[in-house]
Amino acid sequence: LPTHHNTPNPSNKTETTMLATSAAARSLLSRSARHGSAAIGSALSSNVAATRSFASIEPYADYGKSVFTGRVADEYLKKHGSSGDILQDPSWTKTHSDTVAKAVLDWAVDRGANTYCHWFQPMASSGVRHGQTGQVQNMMMKFNRSTNDVEFDFEGENLIKGETDGSSYPNGGLRATHTAGGYLAVDTSSPIFLRGDTVFIPSAFVSYYGAALDEKTPLLRSNAALNKHGKRLLKHLGLDIGERDVVSNIGLEQEFFLVPREQYYRRPDLQLAGRTIMGRDAPRGQEMCDHYMAPPSLANPALACMQEIQDECWRLGIPLKTRHREVAPNQYEFAPLYGYNTTQVDQNLMVMQIIEEVSARHGMAALLQEKPFNDVNGSGKHNNWSIATDDGIMMLHPQKINKATGNPAAFAVIMSAIIAAVNEHGDLMRMAIASPGNDFRLGACEAPPAIVSTYLGDDMTFYLSHFKDGKGEGEYIPQKKMLDLGTHEVLPFEVPSEDRNRTSPFPYGGARFEFRAVGSSQNVSMVNTVLNTIVAEKFAEFSDAIDAGADPHDIARQALNENWKVIFNGNNYDEAVQQELTDRGLWRIDSGVEAIARFTAEKNVALFQKMKVLTKEECESRQMIMHDHYTGTVEIEAKCMIDMIQQHIIPSVKAAGVGPLGDLEAAVVSLKEALGEIHGAEESYKKAQLSRVLRLETMIDIRAVCDAAEEVVPANLWTLATYKELLFLDQHTAVAPDTEPTYFDE
Repeated sequence: LPTHHNTPNPSNKTETTMLATSAAARSLLSRSARHGSAAIGSALSSNVAATRSFASIEPYADYGKSVFTGRVADEYLKKHGSSGDILQDPSWTKTHSDTVAKAVLDWAVDRGANTYCHWFQPMASSGVRHGQTGQVQNMMMKFNRSTNDVEFDFEGENLIKGETDGSSYPNGGLRATHTAGGYLAVDTSSPIFLRGDTVFIPSAFVSYYGAALDEKTPLLRSNAALNKHGKRLLKHLGLDIGERDVVSNIGLEQEFFLVPREQYYRRPDLQLAGRTIMGRDAPRGQEMCDHYMAPPSLANPALACMQEIQDECWRLGIPLKTRHREVAPNQYEFAPLYGYNTTQVDQNLMVMQIIEEVSARHGMAALLQEKPFNDVNGSGKHNNWSIATDDGIMMLHPQKINKATGNPAAFAVIMSAIIAAVNEHGDLMRMAIASPGNDFRLGACEAPPAIVSTYLGDDMTFYLSHFKDGKGEGEYIPQKKMLDLGTHEVLPFEVPSEDRNRTSPFPYGGARFEFRAVGSSQNVSMVNTVLNTIVAEKFAEFSDAIDAGADPHDIARQALNENWKVIFNGNNYDEAVQQELTDRGLWRIDSGVEAIARFTAEKNVALFQKMKVLTKEECESRQMIMHDHYTGTVEIEAKCMIDMIQQHIIPSVKAAGVGPLGDLEAAVVSLKEALGEIHGAEESYKKAQLSRVLRLETMIDIRAVCDAAEEVVPANLWTLATYKELLFLDQHTAVAPDTEPTYFDE
C-alpha cells in the first residue's frame, strides 16, 4: 500500500507498506478520507508508489477516539475548566458530574452521536440475548417548551444514574412485578464509549433494595474484597502501597466459528439454539491438523471479516491484537492485550456482538456457542487472570514482587494462598464455568476435564516443595533453556523453562494463571468474581493469622502441605490420571447442573457473605437463574429437534423411500413426553436435572437415528445443510473472490 509523507528519507529508498486484501485497503482509504488525509487517499486510489522514511500512525489516528478516556477525555474536559485527572477518582460522580456530562456531550456531537444509554449486563444472557447486554436508548435532545427550538438535554444526573423496568429480566425471586424497579448507576472503572450514534455508559444494575440483578455488581464487590485483603497481605510481606490499589487484570482469548450464512439459514438449530443438535460427520474433520494456524485464505470472506472486526474494535479502544485459525475447520480466535477486569469483560461482550454483526455483512454467521458441531473441537474463552498493584507491581511475577517487598519469600506466600484457594473452592470454579454448552466440551480432549487442579511446572513445583519442607527460602529463579538446531542460519535461541500444559484447567503461565475451561459464549464476570473472592478469602486468613502473631512463612508452609494434592503437572486427558486425581479427593463435578447446585453449599454462601460479595438471597437467586437458563436452553434445543424431524427429516425419508421412519416418529413422541415431564417438575433444580438427562441421553440417542437417515437419503432430497456444506469455507465459498488488485511491494 503506497503512502507518502514529507519526512526526509536519508537513504532515498522507495518504501511501501502492505495490506493483505483490497478490503483492508478500502478500509484504510475510508479512514483516510474521513480525516482529510488527501495524500494517503490519493496514493490508495491511484496505487502510485511514493517515498517515506518512517512508518506513520496517521492512518490509524481515529483508533481509540470513540472511548472517553485518556487524551480524548482530557481534551474535552479542559474545555470545561477541568481535566482527565478527575476521572481517576470515582467521586467525580458526586463532585463533577455536570462537568463530565458537558464534556461527554461535546465529544458525542463531534463524533456524530445524539443518543445515550446506560449499558448493563442482565443475568442468564449467554446463547440467547444479542450482545448479552441491556439498554434503553435516549436522545440527548429535547424541544424548548416556549420556542419549540431543539436543544441539548444531557446533564450530570442523566449520566450517573438511570431507572428501568426490571420486571422481565431473570431475578431468581429477588423482585416481583409489584416491586419491579431496576436501577442503574455508572461504573467508573470501565470507560464510556461511543458506537454509531449512541454513547454507551457501563452501569451496574440493581433492585430497589440494592440486590444485584446483573453480572457486573458481584464482580465489582469481589474487586473490593481482593483490594482490601491484598493490601493487608502485601503490608505484612513488606510493601505498604498506601492509597494505591490491588487490582485484577485479565486477558480473554475468544474462539468462534464462521459458517456460510446461506447454509446457516438451512439449519433451524443453529439459528435458534446456536449448535447443531443433529448432523452426520463430514468425510473430513480435523484429523489432518490442517486448520490450526493455517494461513487465512483470500478465496473466502473470513479474513476480510476478521480485518473489519479488528478495525471496528480498535476504534472502540479494544486492543484486539491477535487473530488466527483455530483447530477445527472454520474455527477462529481473537485475543486482546490484557487489562483491568471490568473493562475487559465489557470489551469482550462488545467483541462478541461485533463478531456477530460484521460476519453477517460478509455473508457469514458467527457461532459463539461452546460446541456447535459434533466430533470437532468446540470453542472456549481462556481467562488469563493476574493480580497487581494499580501502578504495575505484578504479584504473580516472582522477581518483581520479591523486589518490591524486599522479601525473598513474598512470591511463595502469595502462591501458597492461591493454591489453597483452588483446592478448597474448586467446586466454585467448576460452578463458574457451568454454561450449557460446556456440557459437551469439558474433558473431550479439547478442554480440561471437570476435575479442578493446577499446573505449576517442574521448576516451580520443585521450588515450592523445598519451601514447604523447610529446605530453602531463597528466591525463585526460573531456569532458562537454550535450543540449538545445529544450523548456521538459525542461531541458538532461548525458550521458557516450562512447556505448555493445555490439559490443565488452571495452569500457571508466568505472572498469570490461565483458566482454560471457560466457555466461549460466557460473560466471564462470575468466573472472575469467583477467582477474586476465593483468593481474597485466603489473603484475609493469612493476614488474620499474621495479625495474631503467626509467622508468614509458617502459614504458607502449612497451606502448601494441606493443599499440595491440587498441584498436577501431567496429562489431564488421560483417563487413568483422571481417576487418580479423583481418588486424591480433588473437586470433580462432571454435571454442569450439579456444579451449579454448589452455589448454595453452606461453605460457599459463608464465603460470599464474609467477603461481602453476595448475600445468601443473591446466591440462591443466581443458582435458580442458572438452572432455569440451563433448562430453557435444553427446551429450545428439544423443540428444534422436534421441528427438524417433523418438517425436514421425515419428509425427506418418505420422499426417498429409505431410512428409519418408524424410529423417527417414535423419537418425536419421546421428546414431547420428556418436555412434559420437565414442565411438570416444580423446582428449578429438578427441572435442570431432567433437562440434562433429556439432552445428554435421550437427544443423543435420537441424534443417532437422525444421522442414520442422513446417511441413506440422497443429497438432492436432504433439505438440511450438512456438515460438509457448513464447515469448509475454503472449499465452499459461493461468491467469486474479490478481483480488485491487492497492494504488494514492487
